[in-house]
This record gives sequence, structure tokens and C-alpha cells, in this order.
Amino acid sequence: MRCGCVCDDIDLTVQQNRIVQAERACSLGERWFLAPRDDSAPPATIEGQPATLDQAIDRAARLLIAAQSPLVYGLDGTTCEAQRSAVAIADLLGANLDTPTSSEHGPTGMAFQGVGEMTCTLGELRNRGDMLLFWGADPVESHPRHLSRYSLEPAGMFVPRGRADRTLVVVDVRRSATAEQADIFLQVQPERDFEALWTLRALAQGLVLDAELVERETGVALERWQDLISRMKRAHFGALLYGDGLTNAPGRYLNAEAALALTRDMNIYTRFTCGSLREPGNQAGADNVVLWSTGYPFAVNLARGYPRYSPGEYSADELLRRAEVDTALIVASDPAARLSAGAQQRLAAIPTISLGPTETATSRAATVTIRTAEYGISNPGTVYRMDDVPLAVHACVTSPYPSDAEVLTQIERRVRELRAS
Repeated sequence: MRCGCVCDDIDLTVQQNRIVQAERACSLGERWFLAPRDDSAPPATIEGQPATLDQAIDRAARLLIAAQSPLVYGLDGTTCEAQRSAVAIADLLGANLDTPTSSEHGPTGMAFQGVGEMTCTLGELRNRGDMLLFWGADPVESHPRHLSRYSLEPAGMFVPRGRADRTLVVVDVRRSATAEQADIFLQVQPERDFEALWTLRALAQGLVLDAELVERETGVALERWQDLISRMKRAHFGALLYGDGLTNAPGRYLNAEAALALTRDMNIYTRFTCGSLREPGNQAGADNVVLWSTGYPFAVNLARGYPRYSPGEYSADELLRRAEVDTALIVASDPAARLSAGAQQRLAAIPTISLGPTETATSRAATVTIRTAEYGISNPGTVYRMDDVPLAVHACVTSPYPSDAEVLTQIERRVRELRAS
């Protein structure tokens, strides 16, 4: 999936086992569905040389058994069925288990534990939402159909006129494509999101603020914040939707905590919800599967036979930079494009097993690579939408490669066999 919307109304036209048209798909979806796919690559490689699937599975299992501190990482580019198998392998090995959430969406998860959250489905947002507040997010670019299908434009049960019944507010450090469509745009100073959110929290509680101080700290005049909080209180159903412009700014989880706390404050006056615009892929699915399997959403250590959770300490980037990992199983992800330079150096120095449908910087450097079928294209299964609603995806073309779930199940089985022998 190219974004967390997981649009389920796309009609595909297939000719000669190739998708030639994707009706109603956005620009991101079209690039994904219509991309040429090479089925001529070998099913697996070992040390850069072509190998059979059985050979690769055996070598992968032996590497994992020999490891003292293995890492299972990724899971964001595959189905929940495969994610469940990956968690089973991590549990069997007593491994560290982490997903890209720890370095991307993680601040929201940490903030939620301290504040709680008020959520809604995209369907509720479509049918009820009359005030949309995007903070540090640009859905026009990152989630192209969010405004047209779920939030701003569609007619809903309680907003029958669609766009005419809604107010769009954008708060960001720059004028984005979404800001061009906004009724209200507030351009805050860079690295001042925390101050801006707490300004709104103070105004929501009726506190008197120093106008000069507010403008100096946020870059926006006090009367504009007062106007915004007044509109938020008058909304029938509001939603604060934020992106990585908020959570990746200085403050990180404290910014997310302030956004969640502001939403909680607003529910004294009206119905207000809060959520993040998730990154591409099935990251929401990975969070849910790891959570209901271990009790924690990411950065989990299973070395003692039970799960321990400590973001930072057990996050993949930190573990690799501290050289506390000696083998890595990378599932449908490309950490070489996400991790810090120090973590990448360690990853290149240890045995690595990479599963995925395409060649990546990680797979090119891996000790063992296994080519798998692409989910939503050649591999059916379950994924989670950004609002934590599970949806089924279907295979529309065939692939000579197995699914991630099939490969991971075979690796788990081979690990058990080798341990028993």
C-alpha cells in the first residue's frame, strides 16, 4: 500500500498477468499498481549467488540459530499474516523485535500511553467531521485521496453539503499544498509546535495570555489563536490530524502528547478526535500484530522468554549503533533507507537475511535474500488502515515467488528442526 488510506474502491484491469489500468487510484497508487515487475530474478541468493528457496531457508535458519542477539525488523511492507509469523520467529529465538514505527510513528505511541487518545474511523470522519485541523501534515502530497474521499470534500450523513459544511485549518511551518486549500492557515515558527499547542490548551481553559509573548514564541498573533480555539469549541465534530512535521520536530513525543491533551481538553466542549497520518505500507498492521502478540507495539526484547518494552534501548537503530545485534532478519522493509549511518554500518557488518518483493539497498548487501510476492498485487492477506480498521487485500496477478508468510513459516519450521536435531 502506498499510503495509510488503503483505498478499497480501486478497480484494476489486468491483461496478460499485468495490471494495465487502476481506476480511481491516486498518483501514488498508480505508480505502485502499474509499475513494471520483474519475475526473472532468482528466488533467492546466498552471498550474492543464486540459490534455491530451500537452500536459502536452511541458511537463514542456521544463521538465526547461531546468533546470540538476533534482530527481527521491518514488517511494514507485508500482510498481518506474515507479521504474525515474524513475531513467532522472534519469540522462538528470544530476539529483539522492532518496526519502523520506533523511528517514525513511535512518538505517538509513547504519548498515547501517558495521555490516552480520542479516535474515530475514517467513515465517522467522512460522515460527521465539520472541522478539520491538519498539523504538520500535507495530505495533498502524502495521502492524495484523504481530502477527496474521507475528510474535506465528500458529502456525509451530518455534513450533506460536503466541503461547504466543513472548515479546513492547516498549521505548519511552511505553506504546503494543503494550506492552499485551507480556510485558515497558521504558519508557526520552526520548532515551536509545542509552544503553539500549549497556547491553545491554555486558551481552551480560559487563561489570560501575554499577546507579545505568544507571538514571539509561536510566530502567530494571539488573536488568531483565540479565533481558532473559538471555532474549535463551536464545532460539532472536530478532528486534529497530524503528520511527521509534528512528531519528527524537536520535542517528538511531547509534541504528540500536547496534541492528544489538547484533543482531550476540547471534549469538555464538543466532540473532538485526534489521529496521525500514517506512513506508507502496513505499519498500522505491524503495530497491531506486535501489540496483541507481545503486549507492546514496537521496540520489544524477548531474550528472557517474556516481552520487555523500552523505546530507545530496544529500538533497532539504537541496538545496531551500540553493536548489540549480531544477526538481522529484515522482513519486507529497507532499513538502509531509514536508519542512521552508524546503524547502517553495523547492519552491513553482520549476517543479514532479507525478505521482500523488490531489490533494495538492504537486500543487495544481505547474506541471504529471498524474493517474495508483493502483497495487494500477487499476495492476498489482511492489512490495517491508518484508523486501525483491518481490511482484506486480494491478489490480482500471479507471481512465481512465495508469500512472506509462507517463507517465514518455513524458516520457523526449519529452526525448530535444527534445534531438535
